[in-house]
Order: sequence, then C-alpha cells, then structure tokens
Amino acid sequence: MKTMARDDRDRDVHEDGQDLDADFKPLSAEEAQRLRERKPLISPWRVIAIQVVAGLLVALVAWGLSGRLSVGWSAGYGALAVVIPSAVFARGLTGRFSSLNAGTAVFGFFLWEMVKLVLSVAMLLAAPRLITALSWPAMLVGLVVTMKAAWVAVMLAPKGRKI
Repeated sequence: MKTMARDDRDRDVHEDGQDLDADFKPLSAEEAQRLRERKPLISPWRVIAIQVVAGLLVALVAWGLSGRLSVGWSAGYGALAVVIPSAVFARGLTGRFSSLNAGTAVFGFFLWEMVKLVLSVAMLLAAPRLITALSWPAMLVGLVVTMKAAWVAVMLAPKGRKI
C-alpha cells in the first residue's frame, strides 16, 4: 500500500487526475527539423553585436547631451562592463568542451556564468580608477541600456518559415 502511494506522488498529474506522462510523445526527426525551421536559434554573437551598437549609441548620446567627454566615457565603460563579460561567456559556451555531453554543458554554463559575473563586478569596481571624472549615473545608464539590448536582439531575430 505504501509503494502505491509513493508511486502516485512521484507521477505528475493534471488537476483533473490525468497522468502527464501518458500525453508525452517524443518528436520524430522530421518533426524536430520542422520545429527548428520554425523557431531558429539566436546566435549569442548576434546578441553581443547588438549590445555593442547599443553601447556605442548610449555613449554618444550621453556625450552629446551632457557636452562632457567624461560622461560619454562613463556610459561607454558601463556598456563595456556588459559586452566584455558577455563575449567571454559566449566564447566559453561555444567551445568544444561545453558541448561534449549534457553534464559538461550544464557545468560549462554555470562555470562561464560565474566567470561573467565576477568579471562584471571586477570591471565595475575598477571603474573609478580607470575613468577620470567618472559619472556613476552615466555608467549605470550605459550598463542597463546595454543589458536590455539583448531583448532587441530577440525581437529582431529572424522569423522562421511558416509551415
């Protein structure tokens, strides 16, 4: 009796009591190919390129609006604090080691995400020593705008074919 109760708890069920595993059907090779054609992947390098453009634009706008070069450099450095760690992360994830098997892929993802985080924090801590007359608000605007540019990359992603 205890075994049956444990088995019932381990199974995923709909609210109406139906077994979720009973509805699951793996995709065939043809179905998987059609899904890939309908929903193409976004290259991490495309995302980084859009972030670079956003960073350059925010730095130029900050410089133009303020009339002070140090504000432009501050916004640009904020953008670099996103772009450089993202490029390191993308390079790490697209390497051969990270795609050996599922275990190394998961480990690689967490490892490179930690490297990205530490590099970002280190760059922000180094900012006052590297940028003369650092403008923290401008740097934070550059950082946030560049981070959010990843959403622009998703919106501009090539649309898959309608099947």
